[in-house]
Amino acid sequence: MPGTYDPKLNTLYWATSNAAPDFVGDSRPGDDLYTACVLALDPDTGELKWYFQFTPHDLYDYDANETPVLVDVAEGGGTRRLLVQANRNGFLYVLDRVTGKFLSATPFVQKLNWATGVDAAGRPLLSGRIPTAQGTYICPGINGATNWFSPSYSPDTGLFFVMTLDSCNLFFSKPRRFTPGETYYGTGTTLPPDEHAQKTLLAFSLAEGKPVWRYPQVGHGDSWGGTLTTAGGLVFFGDDAGSLEAVEAHTGRALWHFNTGQTMHASPMSYMVGGDQYVAIAAGSDIFTFSLRH
Repeated sequence: MPGTYDPKLNTLYWATSNAAPDFVGDSRPGDDLYTACVLALDPDTGELKWYFQFTPHDLYDYDANETPVLVDVAEGGGTRRLLVQANRNGFLYVLDRVTGKFLSATPFVQKLNWATGVDAAGRPLLSGRIPTAQGTYICPGINGATNWFSPSYSPDTGLFFVMTLDSCNLFFSKPRRFTPGETYYGTGTTLPPDEHAQKTLLAFSLAEGKPVWRYPQVGHGDSWGGTLTTAGGLVFFGDDAGSLEAVEAHTGRALWHFNTGQTMHASPMSYMVGGDQYVAIAAGSDIFTFSLRH
């Protein structure tokens, strides 16, 4: 996934993948730097300014390729420059994007059992649940608490909007030897028979450090559409039923939807032509475009 660039700091923030083999860590002891990290890079030289690792020695395929969002907030008469990421591991992180200092991590899904929390340095407090030969029930599941689809932030509301997934899997470890030229996995997951996957649009207040509303989706939890927020107080997103939908940013109240008849794998975008604002989204092999008029 592409990184996020700050022109004022001339810094490129680039998130990285998980280590392999992904469910077996015996062959890669330690934290496995710089996997499951965000890297702050000088784009002119490639120099590493700082890094932060979300999931050290990842055993769950919790890569960090979710979009890092750059947010500026007023604090103490000045401006605090933040980096916010809703991570696949189920925690929403806030970092100082100038220094890389860890500021907070908050669970944003209800099904989360691989860790019990995060310490003062941002390191996860492990629960002891790891993949096994017999299978271990671990949450979030293989698709993560969210994924690569775009979140968004509204400076008008101070809310961060992200599509989340509550789901768990049985994680199996299957050690194997490395063979040059072959994919190196030690993996396997299954969905428990009674497991229900639930997609939810979440609005998270950065000032309060907590969710302020949730909008549960109707569907099977297999959509991959992201979010877009506008200055008009709206949030557009691809919902779990194949619709482009709009809700009120402050409250999550449903306002409008259009069913595309296809599973979403993209995020909405907005643009202006001739003074009119448009919203578009890719769904399947089609592009759907709508105008916003007063």
